[in-house]
Amino acid sequence: MNDSASRRVRVRAPELVGKGGWLNTGDQQYTLADLRGRIVILDFWTFCCINCLHVLDELRELEERHPDTVVVVGVHSPKFVHEAEHQAVVDAVERYGVEHPVLDDPELATWKQYAVRAWPTLVVIDPEGYVVAQHAGEGHVHAIERLVTELEAEHEAKGTLRRGDGPYVAPEPEPTVLRFPGKALLLPSGNFLVSDTTRHQLVELAEDGESVVRRIGSGERGFADGPAERASLNEPQGLALLADGSVVVADTVNHALRRLDLASGAVATLAGTGKQWMQGAPTSGPAREVELSSPWDVAVFGGQVWIAMAGVHQLWTYDPAAETVQVAAGTTNEGLVDGPGAEAWFAQPSGLAATEDRLWLADSETSALRWVDLDGAVHTAVGTGLFDFGHRDGEAGQALLQHPLGVTALPDGSVAVADTYNHALRRYDPATGEVTTLATDLREPSDAVLVGDDIVVVESARHRLTRLRLPEEAVRVEAVAHRTQRAATEVAPGRLRLDVIFQAPAGQKLDTRYGPSTRLLVSATPPELLLKGEGADSDLSRELELDPAVGEGVLHVSAMAASCDDDPANEYPACHVHQQDWGVPVRLVEGAADRLPLVLAGLDAGAAGEGR
Repeated sequence: MNDSASRRVRVRAPELVGKGGWLNTGDQQYTLADLRGRIVILDFWTFCCINCLHVLDELRELEERHPDTVVVVGVHSPKFVHEAEHQAVVDAVERYGVEHPVLDDPELATWKQYAVRAWPTLVVIDPEGYVVAQHAGEGHVHAIERLVTELEAEHEAKGTLRRGDGPYVAPEPEPTVLRFPGKALLLPSGNFLVSDTTRHQLVELAEDGESVVRRIGSGERGFADGPAERASLNEPQGLALLADGSVVVADTVNHALRRLDLASGAVATLAGTGKQWMQGAPTSGPAREVELSSPWDVAVFGGQVWIAMAGVHQLWTYDPAAETVQVAAGTTNEGLVDGPGAEAWFAQPSGLAATEDRLWLADSETSALRWVDLDGAVHTAVGTGLFDFGHRDGEAGQALLQHPLGVTALPDGSVAVADTYNHALRRYDPATGEVTTLATDLREPSDAVLVGDDIVVVESARHRLTRLRLPEEAVRVEAVAHRTQRAATEVAPGRLRLDVIFQAPAGQKLDTRYGPSTRLLVSATPPELLLKGEGADSDLSRELELDPAVGEGVLHVSAMAASCDDDPANEYPACHVHQQDWGVPVRLVEGAADRLPLVLAGLDAGAAGEGR
């Protein structure tokens, strides 16, 4: 056995349990014993989470390189009420091209057994059924691949590795015109341009919203410019008309902006390199040289193309004249904080709509409707934070949305919100401060466009455009309020030791060439919860003090660690940034734990055998 194998801590893996059962297995149900002999990677994800979608993309290459030894199992662990619906999980698995088995765990049973605290979390189980590594956040697949290679050699030698086909069974394709469309644009001709997201195409539909005029893109996942039939896209979303008559496209999984020439159908790249922006990369410069991160929507506001940069919780701008990009608002921290653009916090902005004096945005993870003024300051119209959502009309301060993805400016100055997880179209009127419901019984609406007196809604999970007459009076619905399903972690009032666990991957060391290689940022909702320990520092452990009078709240923890290959002979070592944001609901209880461990990468030796 090699040295790294002998040092590795092993904990028996708990069973995989999920009330929703297994998907992508041809109706076969599995236990861990059925997967013995394979290296199993559990991916704890939920389909609202952009970081989880990034990890799905990272895992694709690992699965392709180790098809007969590695089995990835997605453990779907919902945050929002809608995500606990089985059909919604079925839809999401197809929508995002998940090509491995998925366990639908609506009650978070397996999440709790593995003491998971963040989306996404990856857990590696060796061929004998022992947990050997855990990683929270994205950017860890390079380290996991190194571990997989070690495990293959180790268990091949022991005779405990079993090669062969995995349990994945592809579902039958459905013959619909559109497949999980994302966004739509009304063209000057009266036709519609729709991002046919799951099929990696743009589709032009006639004025009836149903007849196909043409398709743009090869239909294969890829990143290539060229004529309509040869160009390739990767889960495109937002669309906006530029002053020169062309269309800018948010090519989400390519981390790029593309330009569609409406006359010829040719596609070119405006911004992005095809690689995902990571902490430390440039945040401004020539558009084709700067990396982006999951641009989800685009809108022209103040002569600039504004980008809802969902992957890093920011708004960026693209200048068509100078062909440059830069950050316009947001810190990359996830949450709901108003104020000057440079200080504001967003949570996966996913929809944009511009008027003369406001840029409206759907901030999906905070279930919020927000806006940017002409000075670049950020305001919130509806929404309170990461953990409150529901379907409640009335005064904006107490109204609730559930993970909205789209927003549309209406002629009277109000805005329509595609309230995605409530399957509804909502309306906010700035003049009265009221929220009403325009329509229900939609299925995951993700965008809407105005056509005369009608509004045409992108019903993403019904794979169609649906035309509605804008009603003069709102439909009344029963008020419902929710909080995230995750149980609060009980901690002791007073002093609490926060430990972020990070072990550099095998063959790597912390990168200290340019100063501290780690960073820890802590805040709380409400702010009064934290008497001591707020702010940023380079130490991954910190002494917090929690106010017993507050009782409960959410600790917001953001951690970053940079590691590089540990080989003095290598003049240009490969370096990686590991980053994760946690929102940990806590309840203060006398006699509860006075230590809160959060695993960024590795295993927490102090928590061996602990439950949650």
